[in-house]
Amino acid sequence: MESIKDKSFPSLVAMIIDDWKWDKVYFGAKPYLSAMMSLSSIEDTYGVDSGDKIVRYFLAYASQWKGPVAREIKAELKRRLK
Repeated sequence: MESIKDKSFPSLVAMIIDDWKWDKVYFGAKPYLSAMMSLSSIEDTYGVDSGDKIVRYFLAYASQWKGPVAREIKAELKRRLK
């Protein structure tokens, strides 16, 4: 089984959407998750914003997303920010 650390950034985003369900995503997190959908990695940019900035804002607004998948993916996103 592929480790979460080995997953591509787009795979992580797909896992977020699959677990959180698009219609349940907190309205504050939705624009950042939407932007993340167009990134290949955290090093990419979206308009004038850096990918890491988008991920940081997503994490700030994703506190309502809970559960084991959420904890694992949030931890991995934080690890990739460093």
